[in-house]
Amino acid sequence: MARHVFLTGPPGIGKTTLIQKVTQALRSSDVPVDGFYTEEVKEGGRRRGFDVVTLSGKRGPLSRVSSDSSTSRREYRVGQYVVDLVSFEQLVLPVLRNVNHGSDTEKKICVIDEIGKMELFSQAFIRAVRETLTDPGTVVLGTIPVPKGKPLDLVEEIRSRKDVKVFNVSKENRNNILQDILADVESCRK
Repeated sequence: MARHVFLTGPPGIGKTTLIQKVTQALRSSDVPVDGFYTEEVKEGGRRRGFDVVTLSGKRGPLSRVSSDSSTSRREYRVGQYVVDLVSFEQLVLPVLRNVNHGSDTEKKICVIDEIGKMELFSQAFIRAVRETLTDPGTVVLGTIPVPKGKPLDLVEEIRSRKDVKVFNVSKENRNNILQDILADVESCRK
């Protein structure tokens, strides 16, 4: 029986957009939702990096394009991006810790978008995600990347969990799977 719902698919396919639509729908039926999503930051039409946006409206940098190639202090890099671990943890960890106080009668939804390479530099985040997945009062609605290159341990762990339903988002289905995702999230709350 699924307790959590995850979306996967290639970058830019629309996972975050679907998450936002599901979140709006849940909120409009008074379902308690918290968590965060990641949003592209563009300047002059070019992608400068990513921000973390919590569902309570706080925002901070997750990563930015590195201006220089020299890696001075201990930097966490993914391609051309330098990850701002401090900013990420300050925003996300309180949300995840706070969300684990749902009850069995009133399960909370926790949005985790995404569990990817940048986010997984944080050991504290990995621990918090595992705790959230085991919390009986919380239903996780999350996103994970498509496997490419070296497998990401936590991502593969989630993908193979018996209590996780994974939707593969594609160009073909992204405009008509919203209701299916919503229905599954709702049934996870029961």
